[in-house]
Amino acid sequence: MQVTIAGAHGQIARQLTTFLRSTGHHVRGLIRSEDQFADIESDGGEPVLLDLENCTPEEFDEALDGSDVVVFAAGAGPNSGPERKNTLDRDGAIKTVESAVRVGADRFLIVSSMGADDPPQDDETFSVYLRAKAAADEAVRSADIPAVIVRPGKLTDGSATGAVELGESVERGEITRADVAAVLTEIIDSGNGDGRTIEIVGGSTPIEDAVGAL
Repeated sequence: MQVTIAGAHGQIARQLTTFLRSTGHHVRGLIRSEDQFADIESDGGEPVLLDLENCTPEEFDEALDGSDVVVFAAGAGPNSGPERKNTLDRDGAIKTVESAVRVGADRFLIVSSMGADDPPQDDETFSVYLRAKAAADEAVRSADIPAVIVRPGKLTDGSATGAVELGESVERGEITRADVAAVLTEIIDSGNGDGRTIEIVGGSTPIEDAVGAL
């Protein structure tokens, strides 16, 4: 399949590109800087320059044209302020799913966050982030496209363990970015999970089995 990843230079996205290429998919990676082209190519992806926050709908549609699956894995990052949580984590995701619908993609996946189901209402940056994720998730649910919302726990570095705890609601915990990428790959490969919002943390269930039960 043709899989297009928005935010392809992120840590989860880069590992996802590698995993998807190993299972035979073609990966197009949307990035906002030409300086990142070499990294995407080294992962096996096809880099496409696109500023998610400032591009036109026509530019977005051109970048996503021909996609079977679109994955939103972009994020403003921990050092960004509240404004970019809204312009990228919220509005960037909404623009991406709207474009995916327009170009006729078959599926949409979004990397969200645990805590987005009931975000705090204060002005702390992380609270703004969770509200942005909640708004993006709601837009994805409302869009006319089969979609899976994946909400990881606290992200850590390290190799994939190959096992997780996955469900509509799980106890808070940590999960490696590699395991998140592996779950996304299995969701894409299996076709499972459409219409679901799932939380994932590290656990003992093999990823293939956990996703297979969706």
